[in-house]
Amino acid sequence: MELNLIIDILSELDNFQRKQPSNTTTLEDFRLYLNEQAYEKETPRNLTEKFDLDVYDLENEIAKQVIMLGRYSKQLIKKSLENHPDLVNEDFTYLFRMMDYPSLTKMQLIEKNAHEKQSGIEIIKRLVRNGLFVESPDANDKRSTRISVTEKGKKVFKESMKDITIVSKIMCGRLTGDEKIQLLESLKKLNTFHHTVYTNLKNEEPREILKMVHNDR
Repeated sequence: MELNLIIDILSELDNFQRKQPSNTTTLEDFRLYLNEQAYEKETPRNLTEKFDLDVYDLENEIAKQVIMLGRYSKQLIKKSLENHPDLVNEDFTYLFRMMDYPSLTKMQLIEKNAHEKQSGIEIIKRLVRNGLFVESPDANDKRSTRISVTEKGKKVFKESMKDITIVSKIMCGRLTGDEKIQLLESLKKLNTFHHTVYTNLKNEEPREILKMVHNDR
C-alpha cells in the first residue's frame, strides 16, 4: 500500500476523532464522515472553471442543495407511507393541505400545491377513488367542483402523520435548534417570493422574473 495513502487515512482519522464528542466511534461512523467530507468539497465552481462559464456560483450551489433535498425528502416520504396504501408522495401533500379547509375547489387545491393542472387533477381523482376526498357541486359556480375530506381521509391523515413526523425529524438532520430556526426563516422568505412568482408571473420568461430579484437588492 502507498505510504502517502496511509498517511492521508491516518490524518483523516485524526481529524474525525477530534470532532467526535465520545470515544465510542465505529468504522461505519468513519466511513460516513469521509462521505460527508467528499460531498462538502463538491462545488459548482469546479464546473464553471472547467468549462469557462459565466454563472452565479453561490446561487447555483443553493439551487443544487434545494433540488437534492427535495429528492431525499421524496424518497423518505415514499418509504414512510408504505404502511398507508391509500397514499403516495403527492397524495399526502394534498390531503395535508385540505385538512385546513372545510372545502376547496379543485383549482384552489392544485394552486396551493403549486402543481400543473393535469397533474393535480390526477392526484385528486386518485384521492376520491380511494375514498379520502369527496366531490360536491360548487353552489356559486356551476363550472367548479369542490373537494372536502371524508372521515376515512381524516383517519388516514392522523395515522400517516405519525410517520411523516419522523421523516420531518430526519430531514432536519443534525441541525441545532438555532440552525433550524434560521433555516425555517430563510425557507419561508424563499417560498413567499416563489409563491408570488407562481401566482402572478408563472407565464413570464425567466429573464423577466430575474429582474424582480435584482430589484429587491
